[in-house]
Amino acid sequence: MSTTGQEIKNVVLVHGAFADGSGWRGVYDNLTARGYRVTMVQNPLTSLEDDVAATTRVLDLQNGPTILVGHSWGGTVITEAGVHPNVAGLVYVSALAPDAGETTSQQYEGFAPTPDFVIDVVDGYGFLNHDKFKAGFAADASDADAAFLRDAQVPINMAAFATPVKNAAWRDKPCWAAIATQDKAFDQAMLQHMANRIGAKITNVAASHALFMTQSGTVADVIVTAAQNATGAR
Repeated sequence: MSTTGQEIKNVVLVHGAFADGSGWRGVYDNLTARGYRVTMVQNPLTSLEDDVAATTRVLDLQNGPTILVGHSWGGTVITEAGVHPNVAGLVYVSALAPDAGETTSQQYEGFAPTPDFVIDVVDGYGFLNHDKFKAGFAADASDADAAFLRDAQVPINMAAFATPVKNAAWRDKPCWAAIATQDKAFDQAMLQHMANRIGAKITNVAASHALFMTQSGTVADVIVTAAQNATGAR
């Protein structure tokens, strides 16, 4: 246990776009085996407001200080929802981190495109392309695991990416980041820029965008580090 503060035992996991909470199973199993109380949010992905509300409902149920973790689009969600008083620290897993007044889409400006990450849009909702899913999202997963992620994906209302966040919890709460160095969803320079801007303690992970599944042990270790150190970090 850290000498900087009391270890936190509650963890809330927030999935991103084109996914659901089932991909966190490895992280969940790792953390619960180490004595953590873990809850997974199921984002509806219908709007930023709806996802923040879903996350807030879970945070309301926590029995004390909590580490809030977001993957990808989930980073935008935890940036807004993380102002909740139960949140003691934030963990960004290859995740977006806009500032107050910024949209998710603005985070991409000035960075290289990601041609392997192909989004098909139907009636305003985006799905990751069936044939390109593994290459773009989960290149280091087995074919079976990539297919499961592909077939469990939840489409996102593309308008959510144009919604500005009202609050930036990372300005007031300590942050950690696990960044996949083989991520095909975001330019690597974009991921490093966002994590550095929020002052996150960065762990680089040799993994795809699906690092929450394929490198669940390393991601869990980052979460434990946050839980052991958040109380006295800021």
